[in-house]
Amino acid sequence: MIRGKSHQSSPAQVLVDARARLHLGFLDVSGALGRRFGSIGLSIKSFQTRLRIRPAADISASGPGAERAAQFARMMAQRLGIGGGMRLSLESAIPDHLGLGSGTQMALAVGRAVAAMHGRDMSTREAASLLQRGARSGIGIGAFDQGGFLVDSGVGEDGAVPPVTARLAYPDAWRVLLIMDARGQGLHGVREVDAFRRLPPFPREVAAHLCHLTLMQILPGLQEQRLQPVADGIGELQRLVGDHFSPAQGGRFTSPAVADALTWIEALGYRGIGQSSWGPTGFALLPSEEDAQVVVAAARRRFGDLSPLRFVVTAAHNEGSRIESEPALDAIKEVH
Repeated sequence: MIRGKSHQSSPAQVLVDARARLHLGFLDVSGALGRRFGSIGLSIKSFQTRLRIRPAADISASGPGAERAAQFARMMAQRLGIGGGMRLSLESAIPDHLGLGSGTQMALAVGRAVAAMHGRDMSTREAASLLQRGARSGIGIGAFDQGGFLVDSGVGEDGAVPPVTARLAYPDAWRVLLIMDARGQGLHGVREVDAFRRLPPFPREVAAHLCHLTLMQILPGLQEQRLQPVADGIGELQRLVGDHFSPAQGGRFTSPAVADALTWIEALGYRGIGQSSWGPTGFALLPSEEDAQVVVAAARRRFGDLSPLRFVVTAAHNEGSRIESEPALDAIKEVH
């Protein structure tokens, strides 16, 4: 059991602000070289889980996602052997089951907040392990800690949280257009586990191609701030991985409406399109705010006000989560 090191004093309250992430695809679902999954992802500015935690008589939570937050707080307290209570106040929460990493970011925000509230020095990877997050992907943990564009190298023989082995800043001028379908949710829970179990083996040669694509095209494109190789590489990865997952999600993309919009955007010449995780949220990589607004205006004209689709322009978040502790009154008196 990981308990973390104790600080000398506990804060009066802890604030955590964690941003959403896009999961841009797996590299090797079956693990041809012994490490399963491996993945790439991007932390984004839109959508955040923001909470405050204070001491209380028992464990309770209020605000968006309160029930899930309270569950994570109880689990964390039990795993750490913490007595007493705490009050979690949520100002916002990443929407659930849309492919934006809501569950992992909520777990990590609560886990790190509970640990800090009780004077425990704990890493995000340790909190993820305690709360059973990161079983297949380390992207959520990397997004919480560092933000930016991330590559994890999959689950090894020990089954530990996948390590983030590459992290680059995503250019500030580039934009991501999110295409969201209000009517559906991506696979999650038992259905997600069952879907992975039923998938056919991932071809070794495809995994090798995706790893080569990531190392020799996508990452150097980011380093050199050239969108075209990045967009082409992610678009190709999305096609290959989406087709592999097609039997589980009913097609390359979960939402037919999102699929139609992505096909239309690709026809405009933007090749970096895809779906985050199980969707239904789709995305398109665009070179600038101006391009993004032009595409959004055209999309709204084409799909109309009655469409279930929502178009959101966002940028990358190249920083880790914000964790702030307000010192307790007795600690302030000691300083003065």
